[in-house]
Amino acid sequence: MMWKLALIVPAIILAGPLAAIALGLVDVTRPWYVGHREPAGLAPDPATTSEAVVQVYAARTLGWRGAFGLHTWIATKRENAEHYTVHHVLGWNLRRGGSVVSTSRSGPPDFLWFDARPGVLAELRGDGVEELIDRIEAAVASYPYTDRYSAWPGPNSNTFVAWIAREVPQLGLDLPPTAIGKDWLPPGRYLVPTPSGTGWQLSFHGVLGVAVGRSEGIEINLLGLNAGFDLDDFALRLPGLGRVGPGRLALDGT
Repeated sequence: MMWKLALIVPAIILAGPLAAIALGLVDVTRPWYVGHREPAGLAPDPATTSEAVVQVYAARTLGWRGAFGLHTWIATKRENAEHYTVHHVLGWNLRRGGSVVSTSRSGPPDFLWFDARPGVLAELRGDGVEELIDRIEAAVASYPYTDRYSAWPGPNSNTFVAWIAREVPQLGLDLPPTAIGKDWLPPGRYLVPTPSGTGWQLSFHGVLGVAVGRSEGIEINLLGLNAGFDLDDFALRLPGLGRVGPGRLALDGT
């Protein structure tokens, strides 16, 4: 019986990522040095958009890791600003002895991530957004894991965006099941609000846990991979595939 379980559990866990590869959602052969960073056409043009804007993006990570997870980042534009500010976590910053948190005020906010097209996870515009940007910048400045990075189970780029979302629940950010690292918590901390602020989650270092929320529905985390059912969108939440429901397959994580 135990040997059957030892075969069945990995097969279930890997089914989604393998399906993502089979469906061509991920190019596992593309090397990092051929990726482009051109805009995807998802961000309002600052030249014609005076209102404040906040957008949260997600794109498949590079290579075989893209079959499992996403890279997420947050972009803000203040009222009448001529540029966006992009905040995200980059693990390779540690090689230079710097903080993993990267803040950039040049280039497009909706860039291709090593040729993977991003999707918009959340967008807020207009009244009240300027104040939210103040809170987002404060959350970025207070991120406590600037000297740590681990692609699995975290802390990573998704841990960072989840941190901001919990600090600024007005974002209403429902991170997809493929945002591996969103559930990572440090030792001694096990119960926190879900990133959307609409429920609660119990997590043991991001490798075992459960989340229940109005936006997230019910989601179970096993070894960093998440599966569940999203009541808001009437969709399944599946490892490797994202949210899958009637007439939709979240190829870009959204």
